[in-house]
Amino acid sequence: MKALILSCNTGEGHNSSAKAILNELQVQGYECEMRDTLSLVSETTSKNVSAIYVYSTKSSLFGKAYKLGEKISDINLTSSPINLANRVYTKPLLKLIQDNGFDIVVCTHLFPAEALTHLKSKGVLDVPTMFVMTDYTCIPFLPETNLDKYIIPHEHLIEEYVEKGLDRNKLYPLGIPVREDLFAKRIPREEARKQVEELTGWDSSDEGSRWFLIMGGSMGHGNMHTLIEELLKDCAPQDRIICVCGRNEEQKQQLDAEFGNNYCVKSLGYTDKVSLLMDASDVLFSKPGGITSTEAIVKNIPLIHSEPIKGVEDQNALFFHYHGMSYRSLDPVYQSKVAMRLCDDKEYRQRMLDAQKLNRCPDTCKRIVELMKEMVNEKMQAE
Repeated sequence: MKALILSCNTGEGHNSSAKAILNELQVQGYECEMRDTLSLVSETTSKNVSAIYVYSTKSSLFGKAYKLGEKISDINLTSSPINLANRVYTKPLLKLIQDNGFDIVVCTHLFPAEALTHLKSKGVLDVPTMFVMTDYTCIPFLPETNLDKYIIPHEHLIEEYVEKGLDRNKLYPLGIPVREDLFAKRIPREEARKQVEELTGWDSSDEGSRWFLIMGGSMGHGNMHTLIEELLKDCAPQDRIICVCGRNEEQKQQLDAEFGNNYCVKSLGYTDKVSLLMDASDVLFSKPGGITSTEAIVKNIPLIHSEPIKGVEDQNALFFHYHGMSYRSLDPVYQSKVAMRLCDDKEYRQRMLDAQKLNRCPDTCKRIVELMKEMVNEKMQAE
């Protein structure tokens, strides 16, 4: 089996899921390749679309665009503006698939799903196709796509997808793919804290200290400043606060300027040590991105959802809060108070951890690869 995985550089979540599947394919010895879909138009187009996406998330533009997308999607147009825009690169995409002899194409973003749907409608694409959802809701325009299989995050979302117009028989609630080889394993807390102390320059922490991890995604989204202020009001002198600002250098500089002299607070830029940081921490604060939220429940760490990017992340937060897997609030005062309770109230903490265990989907990447193999084998047998 030779697989092509298509993603887009609009936020790191789609890429993270694509890389998780890619890693599992490589572990199992399959030939595979991951491509940024918009680079098929040009690298400039990919960079420009990524820049527009980042800008939109820092303003109200993304939320407004998402609501508009929902309205347009509900109209059930034959071809939406999104569908038409993604036809631009269908010829180079088809050439890529055919020239390289890919047996299956998997996409973790709506854009390539639209392009693949167009190729299928023209009868020129004859390899199996799969879409992998990276958020806990049915996104606008997805129902106008027509791929062979759809991987969705949870069985409780099936009816939402069916109501929106997707074929029930194509839905597979296998979860959102993350690197389980990283997040399903735990380093003992004291050992993890020693490693983080080496990373941050902290002295050895007291045995009873509480550690709080604040993450704003790859773009460093959200008002970390106010949350840190509220936490410091409730924290003891031995407690620790770690802030991951991602690629938002401006945010990191602001936090360093404000809290650089406070020994309890450390800010980091983009890091590949997220799993380690979670192992060292008692509570995670995160914007409700689908990937980080899934990593949190695989890691099984108490989770407080902070300010979302308006649109799909609102739905993620609602899903997690409804299922008891996180606490959701936009008020940093409440966020801090609940964080303290999650540290000090063992029963309250355990209820959340139990809910995470109950609702997470194990071995997502392995099950996706198994389904991919089945799809390829079925096609070969049909020929």
